[in-house]
Amino acid sequence: MRRSAKKEALLEVAERLFYEHGFRGVGLKQIINEANVASMTLYNHFSSKENLVEEVLKQREERYWSYLDSHVEMDSDSPFILVVEAHGRWLKEESYKGDMFIRAIEDYAGSDNEIENIARGHKSKLLHYFQQLAQKKKIDNERDLANQFILLLEGTTSMTTLIGAEKATEYSIAMARTLVQHTS
Repeated sequence: MRRSAKKEALLEVAERLFYEHGFRGVGLKQIINEANVASMTLYNHFSSKENLVEEVLKQREERYWSYLDSHVEMDSDSPFILVVEAHGRWLKEESYKGDMFIRAIEDYAGSDNEIENIARGHKSKLLHYFQQLAQKKKIDNERDLANQFILLLEGTTSMTTLIGAEKATEYSIAMARTLVQHTS
């Protein structure tokens, strides 16, 4: 089912503002004003700010996985390198100021809500993704390799804010090649 144009506008504006200013740095009034909708419109679609954050994170995760799926051929010689390259392009295009999921974990940690679960779930799904790649390639110790690649992607994401996505990705691809060579 297609979402309404107003709901799409709210999600788009909210994601941009949350990404630029953090979850705590943005109020609903600012989102309503920038999305050019009435207050009631927001509350018709989202029961609370937390509910809006949840939807923003779910939408962003969906986009991330679509992005990876469109750039990674699982049956290629080295899907691990393709994942690192795709993640680097994602950082350059969508995540140049750091990771929205880590921010969500930091901002909502221990507050017993779905936001932290969604953000942590995204990281778990990434770990599982690498484990599946390792299993497909018949690599022993797939959990260790998956954790190493997660650390590599997280480090790339963190370094993007310091040295830029292109340089961080360049280093991470070199490291990924080393990891892959040591598993062969």
